[in-house]
Amino acid sequence: MTRILKYRVRVMLLAGLFAAAFTLTTAFAPVAQAQSKDPIKIGFSMALTGALAGGGKQSLVAMQIWAEDINEQGGILGRSVELVFYDDQTNPKNVPGIYSKLLDVDKVDFVVSGYGTNLIAPAMPVVIDRDIVFMGLFGMNNNGKWNYEKYFQILPAGPSPAVGFSSNWFEAVKTFKPKTIALVAADAEFARNLKEGAVENAKAMGLEIVYNENYPPRTADFTPIVRAVNAKKPDIFYIASYPNGSAGLVRAIAEVGTDAMAVGGGMVGLQYAGLMSGLGPNLNGFLNYDFYVPEPTMNIYPGSKELIDRYQKKVKDEGLKTDALGYYLVPWAYAYVDILGKAVNAVGKIDHDAIAEYIHKTKFTTVVGDVEFGDNGEWTQSRTIAVQYQGIKNNELDQFSQPGTRKIMFPADIQTGEVKPFNSLR
Repeated sequence: MTRILKYRVRVMLLAGLFAAAFTLTTAFAPVAQAQSKDPIKIGFSMALTGALAGGGKQSLVAMQIWAEDINEQGGILGRSVELVFYDDQTNPKNVPGIYSKLLDVDKVDFVVSGYGTNLIAPAMPVVIDRDIVFMGLFGMNNNGKWNYEKYFQILPAGPSPAVGFSSNWFEAVKTFKPKTIALVAADAEFARNLKEGAVENAKAMGLEIVYNENYPPRTADFTPIVRAVNAKKPDIFYIASYPNGSAGLVRAIAEVGTDAMAVGGGMVGLQYAGLMSGLGPNLNGFLNYDFYVPEPTMNIYPGSKELIDRYQKKVKDEGLKTDALGYYLVPWAYAYVDILGKAVNAVGKIDHDAIAEYIHKTKFTTVVGDVEFGDNGEWTQSRTIAVQYQGIKNNELDQFSQPGTRKIMFPADIQTGEVKPFNSLR
């Protein structure tokens, strides 16, 4: 009897344990299933206020359009995409804390960069420490000192970005047969890097550098700088500046004048709708970099015009307080998250090593054309264009959405106008 009793107790215990295990498995099954359908979270900081908000806001809208598109197509790995973002206020000091929060508190699956060199740089140590894929948006040589193998940059400046960024500008000014050059840059990482690349291009052309200075980012009065440059009588005048400085220099040159045959080059902000309409005819003659303008030859990027049309309609219909045109950043901001999404879906799982390897070896078809990355995460070819502002008659914004106000000077295969001396267009 004792043996039978012990046997029955043992059977009852096993049955109880089995039942409990079954109950726990059943109870947690819906949770596990729900977790598998949790959204894929992509986190980032973005300049929604401060000096770079003109670019940051249009980038965010473009990324939101992409999220809508990818979710309609089934998302990433069969899961919907959710964007998690914070305003970095165009302040690099805010960036490390934001990315730590995204990864440690928000538990995002991926991070991408905010807009601009100075705001990508402080995120680099955070992502390198976590050993994760990092897509960058419009950073100037951010990976130069890190050589991080999981960094990929959406900026069409080529494998040597500081040099490639200004190379077409120097090609365009060759028509003037210049002998001397003045260079001015904001004392900030992007502008300094850009000016260093311009110096290399100037030396390659055999130009004599008669002026080469940086100005403090908080400079308010640029007339002394323009007068100092004018005193050196350069044939061409290269400027690397952020939006506030770009506007200040345009106004100072309008006030003081210059005899330089070509002026501009690396002036960020002259592509923003607000600055273009605000500066109006004062922009005539400036020869500057750009990436996309409403010229007929820009059909080399299939899908970009349709995307920009969608962006402009969204901004208008929803009354969004952002760049009304979106030519400058919208296709590129869409492309950098699109490439990430395509890579993850191709790999089939969240494996940062495998995703980075796939991005390195793949040519991606995007709204900014075919994109391939070199070993340093930069584009294998430069596609920066040089445009000259011409025929601007007033401050009406609509003129900048039409061909002719920013004619392409270089590269030659998409050229839409002839470069003219700066003062001939004033």
